[in-house]
Amino acid sequence: MIFGLFGKKNGNRRIVEKQYATLTKAARHPYLYEALDVPDTVIGRFEMLSAMLILYFRRTRASATSGQEIAQEIVDAFFEDVDHSIRELGVGDVGVPKRMKKFAGMFYGRLESYAAALDSGDRAALATALARNIHPEAGDAAPTMEALAGYLFIAEKAMADVGESEIETGALWVAEPGPQGYAA
Repeated sequence: MIFGLFGKKNGNRRIVEKQYATLTKAARHPYLYEALDVPDTVIGRFEMLSAMLILYFRRTRASATSGQEIAQEIVDAFFEDVDHSIRELGVGDVGVPKRMKKFAGMFYGRLESYAAALDSGDRAALATALARNIHPEAGDAAPTMEALAGYLFIAEKAMADVGESEIETGALWVAEPGPQGYAA
């Protein structure tokens, strides 16, 4: 991982690594790709990691300063990984900033649209936003993202129930998706 690049800023390195690994593992859960219509592609994985980070970011916004700092360091780690991935795909130094700006815009746009749907409890709006982002080329033919939206509501609720001590130690867990159904 990229965590060695954080230098002096990251006094929470182990906590950030632990929590980021948990969020990444949740975003790569096979059920998301096998049953919930998320394509197992670079963009599909970006979408799911973005969704997990958005849920985490929302959970920690009400946390104490240390929880908010850890959340920011995790988002920084995410963008370091995106930068690294772009470079691995062969994009030269000149093209990286433009691509990073695009990915940052994508992430923060998703944060805004997903947050609006989550705040209002609007599962259909979240499903629509997910379909638009995960299947941009499909238009009206995109698979329904209702089950994924339901899962994200459940995952957010589970994160809300996690105590501050788990946030401060990087022990927040993510509810696993599965065939149990996701009624909102």
